[in-house]
Amino acid sequence: RVRLDFIDEILGTAAADPEIHRNYIASKAPNAQSIEQEVAAIGVDDVEEKAMTVFPRNHYGEPIFWNYQLKGFFKSACSALRAIDGTKSSKLKAYKKQIDLRIFVFPQAYDPSLREIIIHTEKPIGSCQRPLRAATAQGERIALANSEMIAPGAWCEFDIMMLNDSDEALVREWLDYGRLNGLGQWRNSGKGAFVWKEITTKES
Repeated sequence: RVRLDFIDEILGTAAADPEIHRNYIASKAPNAQSIEQEVAAIGVDDVEEKAMTVFPRNHYGEPIFWNYQLKGFFKSACSALRAIDGTKSSKLKAYKKQIDLRIFVFPQAYDPSLREIIIHTEKPIGSCQRPLRAATAQGERIALANSEMIAPGAWCEFDIMMLNDSDEALVREWLDYGRLNGLGQWRNSGKGAFVWKEITTKES
């Protein structure tokens, strides 16, 4: 079991417009029930700006990560570290498939029916606007991106199951990488960066 403590702001990743979100996750979710669950979780009734990205919410209204987002982080971290000689990740072949088949994330107690990882925060959720620049055939274009934002100091906990004991060293390497490139939108700028620790006894 690990705890992530976020040292920078976290930005939401889910499209606030439910139709945009539905169309996107339709190609990702394993079944129709998953699609409906995720569309309902974005809480669009409480979001005024439909163009922004938001955090999914659980039925208590708390912001969450889906467990598959952590597996996505593992893949991203492994992809970056594979190019660096001497890292454990550089020796992992077909890494995306290996992560999918051997490493699992659960909110608690290794229960595969649970998918919501609560993001604990004592501060109100704000917003972060930033310009996006793109070079097109018509010249440079600038758009304004807008995301829900959770302030530094937030934290989350979850369990990681590894079917192969030797994968533990890989997972630790990936979690260490979270200080440089973490979770959520705009993470290449440092947003969503975190430090982590292993929890050996249940903490409240």
